[in-house]
Amino acid sequence: MAVAGDVTEAEELQGLLSQAGIASELEPAAEHDPEAHDDPPLKVLVAESEVDEARDAIEALTELEDETE
Repeated sequence: MAVAGDVTEAEELQGLLSQAGIASELEPAAEHDPEAHDDPPLKVLVAESEVDEARDAIEALTELEDETE
């Protein structure tokens, strides 16, 4: 599990995992006030059997993006 600070970051992580062929789900990291106007933090969840692979994929794909910028 990773915690993203907002929806945009969570979707970016989910996209990286998808590129690596790893399914993931998003869920709120904390109870969120529905009247609040900010993006709540989200958990990015993967199957327990894919946690290490997901961490490696995020690290590798993030490094590749940094190199191309």
